[in-house]
Amino acid sequence: MNYVIFIPIVVIVALLVLLSAAVKILREYERAVVFRLGRLLRAKGPGVVILIPIVDRMVRVDLRVVTVDVPRQEIMTRDNVPASVDAVVYFRVVNAEDAVVKVEHFDKATFNLAQTTLRSILGQHELDELLSQRDRINQQLQQVIDERTEPWGIKVMLVEVRDVALPETMKRAMARQAEVERERRAKVINAEGEYQAAEKLVMAAEKIASQPVALQLRYLQTLTEIGAEHNSTIAFPIPIDLLTPFIRKADASASPG
Repeated sequence: MNYVIFIPIVVIVALLVLLSAAVKILREYERAVVFRLGRLLRAKGPGVVILIPIVDRMVRVDLRVVTVDVPRQEIMTRDNVPASVDAVVYFRVVNAEDAVVKVEHFDKATFNLAQTTLRSILGQHELDELLSQRDRINQQLQQVIDERTEPWGIKVMLVEVRDVALPETMKRAMARQAEVERERRAKVINAEGEYQAAEKLVMAAEKIASQPVALQLRYLQTLTEIGAEHNSTIAFPIPIDLLTPFIRKADASASPG
């Protein structure tokens, strides 16, 4: 009697095991690369995937964008400056079959490739380029890594160099260089201001030389300004040119008509 109950239970369990091995459910962002007796069949999914137990084997592949942090790397720039850089790489699988068949552990392979490419590409640039042309270098890194991972069915979406760390001695030297540059610009601006002021003074002198009355008016204006600002008595010599018009008028009045 016990055997009669035990046999159906065994059959039910076996059917459930076969069913779980034969029926797979994949999410929207997943694909199943199916091998039949060791040979590549094709990629299936998403949804329900039917497999032949024992005969078929499935490798599940995630198609979402993967973020990989490239740890800090010690590099030497083209102008022989030591620096430490790190980066982040964004990539995704676009061909599940190639990602499984053509490379072992595509995520690890992409990570190692990003490390070596980061050192190689950044070592071809000078320090000023690393600091001022970050976008162009990021684009170059993305193109190089994407070109090398394309046969693996991997698409590199973006590469970002996050930080460029310099030795303390280099930081102090750059700070001093920036300070000297600011001083140079200040001196240039000051010299340009003096030059423009000198040009204006020359123009004013030429104008006054052509119109002597202007010099007399300027003299009187200066006396007015000093008299308004100071309470003390100041004696100024009066040029004869200021009195000439009055002398001539007096002579004309005294002469017989």
